[in-house]
Amino acid sequence: MKKKRKNTIKYSKLFIFGSLLLFCLMIGRVIQLGLATEVDGVDLKELASKRTTKTDVEQAKRGTIYSSNGDVLAQNVSSYTLIAYLDPSRTTNEKRPQHVVDKEDTAEKLAPILGMEKDEILYYLNKEGLYQTEFGVKAKGLTELVKSQIDALNLPGIDFIESFKRYYPKGNFASYSIGYTKTISDEDSTMVGEMGIEKQYNEILKGEDGYTTYQKDLKGYKIANTPVIKKDAVQGKDIYLTIDSNIQFFLEQAINNADKDYDWQWFTLTVMDAKTGAILGTTSSPSFDPNTRNITNYLDLFLSSPYEPGSTMKSFTYMAAMENGVYDGNETYKSGVYVTSDGTEIGDWNRNGWGIISYDRGYAMSSNVGVINIINRHMNSTMLRQYFKKLGFGRKTGIELPNESKGRLEFKYETEIYNAGFGQGITTTPIQNVKAMTPLTNDGMLLKPYIVSKIVNSDTGEVVLENGREEIERVASTNTVQKMFSLMDDCVNGTGNTGTGYRIDGGELIGKTGTAQIANENGGGYLSGKEDIISSFSGIYPKSNPQVIIYASVARPSGGSQKPVSNAVKEVVRNISKYYGNSDSMQATIDINDYEVPNFTNKKTEVSKILLESSGMRYTIIGNGDKVVRQSPDMGDVITNQDSVFLITNDANLVVPNVVGYSGKIAKDLLQKMGLIVHLEGVGYVTNQSVGEGVPISNGMEITLQLNPKFAAE
Repeated sequence: MKKKRKNTIKYSKLFIFGSLLLFCLMIGRVIQLGLATEVDGVDLKELASKRTTKTDVEQAKRGTIYSSNGDVLAQNVSSYTLIAYLDPSRTTNEKRPQHVVDKEDTAEKLAPILGMEKDEILYYLNKEGLYQTEFGVKAKGLTELVKSQIDALNLPGIDFIESFKRYYPKGNFASYSIGYTKTISDEDSTMVGEMGIEKQYNEILKGEDGYTTYQKDLKGYKIANTPVIKKDAVQGKDIYLTIDSNIQFFLEQAINNADKDYDWQWFTLTVMDAKTGAILGTTSSPSFDPNTRNITNYLDLFLSSPYEPGSTMKSFTYMAAMENGVYDGNETYKSGVYVTSDGTEIGDWNRNGWGIISYDRGYAMSSNVGVINIINRHMNSTMLRQYFKKLGFGRKTGIELPNESKGRLEFKYETEIYNAGFGQGITTTPIQNVKAMTPLTNDGMLLKPYIVSKIVNSDTGEVVLENGREEIERVASTNTVQKMFSLMDDCVNGTGNTGTGYRIDGGELIGKTGTAQIANENGGGYLSGKEDIISSFSGIYPKSNPQVIIYASVARPSGGSQKPVSNAVKEVVRNISKYYGNSDSMQATIDINDYEVPNFTNKKTEVSKILLESSGMRYTIIGNGDKVVRQSPDMGDVITNQDSVFLITNDANLVVPNVVGYSGKIAKDLLQKMGLIVHLEGVGYVTNQSVGEGVPISNGMEITLQLNPKFAAE
């Protein structure tokens, strides 16, 4: 029995010793935790701070992008996500419920506004155990208008999360130049520029978020009399482009009109201010709407996708010869076909040639053999390459847009040198081509192109950056400029020359045509199909006092025709002529079937008239004001070129117009916008109006319109 007692005592001592050891270890651990700053890789101070500190972020507003006219091209607009509170604990007063009470009624009323089925909405509302819920993709990105419609329902428990999205009011308009933004993720709504100005100036546009940091209690409320750290958001800066909205409209419209008669792989069209280097407009087809990002080509043809330019390069080869003192326009050669030393035949587009002609005549006829003879007799590859480089080919222009390509300016062997002289075997971009034309409009001075006019602090209005004419170097003499003007004038306005398809009334457009074969990507040489070409034109308008440089090119035009380019260029020049007031006799002759009415409200009356005339639209100006205050039809309405657009100006003394012959709908809309109370009798078109034309409009004036069916308006 004693032995058993001894064992019991032994085990008791072990138990006591073990307990003491465990207690000591626990005390040691507590001391360690109390003294340590980090445990298991976790910073204890930071963890405690996060549990008691809250930071509210103040999101900076992204800057707005404007045209040179002040039109908004890209801006932030409020966007809303619909949410519903499901937890009944939110409601503390039954008379003012703060959660969704009647799910059936809520779903029924929301469905038509959201474009969703009632059952689909109920699916989200019937989720159990949730404090709140969202409604999927269709209930995200809601506009202010949709929000106001839902607010008007006064549905308990329905709320919104506000955010911002990027909106491009003009849609498919200078899209590659403006670019677009994307949000980083569903959790992070920060906008990041993906293309164009949005990408190039992302840091300047996005601004810098602010924040407020404070101590919070267990319920998340600020603890009184505790420190608050606050940093205000720095709003993004606004960017004004050199793009003129009206000229950009002319370009977009010209390509759209050409598209009705011809097909192509791509088409690009650019207008530059001849005296400053400012890009007034540039567009390409296919294009895209940055609001929907229906993009088929992510490369901007204007500067990111170089191609062989063809015979527009002959202008610069001729300039190189002149600047090297080796050009004699009266010197002759035999046109048709030239055989190189290795037996390669290089021909004119008319391989029969025009007999023995002068170099001047060869320019007008776009003779490849003429260029070859100038190089072979009087120049070498070094002279040609150095002058091309001096004009900016083979290097980036430095324009304020991302992903610019420098092209390729490589030629070494005899055939390569000759080909380079007429624009084959080398690649260039449209921006390089318009830049290289600036010496001809500035007495030999090469200018740097630019597309950003100024950057403005959106809070203070301070201009933080302003661009303007920037001279690079003089690359041509006055004699060279004058001679090139004469050659380009003859090319377009002479008899039977290659540029006669570009001739306009008055003969003020001059330039050089180009046709380049498309290289065979699957092997050496060039494709031989009739449509396997790039047609182009590089021109100046008007020759008597250059205001713009215009460059256009089209790949694989249907039938291998120059018509898409010549039609587009002439249309643009006619509209610019009218816009600049160069010639009252010039009319913009545009044949369109459908027309989406743009916004004329707040535009100057004269500018609105020019835009309508350039579209071939009928219009009526109501009043003698200098600014449009209302319009009919409204922006976005689609009409035909047989309809009329009415512009109501800021004239205080408006009179009743003659609406006989117009449909009852159009007449009523117009007269109501002028402040009249309109009564309609009958259906159809207006055959009589109770208040005659020219009667001053007074407050509360009423007018009755007699309508009859099948009335043919004059």
